[in-house]
Amino acid sequence: MSFSHLGLSDKVLAAVAATGYKTPTPIQDQAIPHVLARRDVLGIAQTGTGKTAAFTLPMLTLLEQGRARARMPRTLILEPTRELAAQVDESFAKYGANHKLNVALLIGGVSFDDQDFKLTRGVDVLIATPGRLLDHFERGRLLLTGVELLVIDEADRMLDMGFIPDIERICKLVPFTRQTLFFTATMPTEIQRITEQFLHNPVRVEVARPATTLATTAQFLIKSGRQDFDKRDTLRRLIRAAEGLKNAIIFCNRKRDVATLYRSLKRHGFSVQALHGDMDQPARMTALDQFRKGEATLLVASDVAARGLDIVDVSHIYNFDVPLHPDDYVHRIGRTGRAGRSGIAITLVCGPKDAIAVAAIEKLIGRTIPYMAAPDGVGSASEGDAAAARPNGGRRHGERHAHGHRGRGGPARQPQGQPASVTRIEDARTRRTPQQSPARSRSDEADAAHLPAFLLRPLPVKA
Repeated sequence: MSFSHLGLSDKVLAAVAATGYKTPTPIQDQAIPHVLARRDVLGIAQTGTGKTAAFTLPMLTLLEQGRARARMPRTLILEPTRELAAQVDESFAKYGANHKLNVALLIGGVSFDDQDFKLTRGVDVLIATPGRLLDHFERGRLLLTGVELLVIDEADRMLDMGFIPDIERICKLVPFTRQTLFFTATMPTEIQRITEQFLHNPVRVEVARPATTLATTAQFLIKSGRQDFDKRDTLRRLIRAAEGLKNAIIFCNRKRDVATLYRSLKRHGFSVQALHGDMDQPARMTALDQFRKGEATLLVASDVAARGLDIVDVSHIYNFDVPLHPDDYVHRIGRTGRAGRSGIAITLVCGPKDAIAVAAIEKLIGRTIPYMAAPDGVGSASEGDAAAARPNGGRRHGERHAHGHRGRGGPARQPQGQPASVTRIEDARTRRTPQQSPARSRSDEADAAHLPAFLLRPLPVKA
């Protein structure tokens, strides 16, 4: 089965043939005819199934008739992140090579003046993130009354990022008679409510059960120590022992962990780039570009890279942190095993909290994820060995002495034969008198620094 039976124009078919694609994916095969028939479409498909081309190709065919007017875009595509918006822009450049259409990209981190200049010329296709789009609208630089077709892509990600109020506002600004295409990988209750409110008698195209993972991706768990340095050591050994690793994306839950892990891998000689939401747009695009071109083997990223990014032939995914939400796991490992290729996804598990999160993931995807054998050196040292290797007799930095101090695990131990009140007074005097205990630990000094002034005065103690 080829693209020729879908009703696409000759210009679009020629562009598709030039890119080397011969067979449409299931979401493309089912959605494109309905889009060309001017029907509202609710598309539900797991990540990596070709949703972008499912609305890009029919839009190009529909836009061959008509002309753009200044500040009044003919079509509008909403994306949750800058990277996804830039990726859709690249798709229009690739498939629209035979068209003379004006495409504008409204994302943060780029000059308002450059974007305003494109809007003034007239735009056939406007690709935007919700925040920057509303900024232009509120400045009076943009009119949405001419929108004929509205595309809301990665709607569940919009929900996670808090864009749903913006989406509702934008839907009320565009004409009531527009055509709406709504694409999502999962269908939470809030997303269901929006589809019922803003889609008119939509055609539901569902090519996979929501929150399913690709069958071509092998999934594994591996146990790791709870400390960050233990996890980093485990990750390094996994990468070095991986067979057939071409490139890999390593996901962290927090932006600061992305920066820390990036510096650690860089220090150990790995070819690595970082990507998270606090980076400016040029730096983010540079990191993605180097990873796509193979100039960097590893990409340490937050969940900004988990949705919709089309990076060809990613062989491995590593979850340095277990995702906070089970849906994020589906999207993270969806970066590998795309377009029929095989991939491997490995998640580091380091404690009961992670085990609970893994159980939620397994419940969502409907399968059990097996544990894999640890590479040489991972988990070989016992807790006692690790404590003995630490300075100060096995105590971690900041831990208090066992005698007469309150530890993290419970109350202070009292010497036998003395009342508790006498022991506390003597211990306080010992801590607050430097002349009597010149070899105090750092934790002792920290305790004294936090004592109230009246406790620092010497107290008479009767024999």
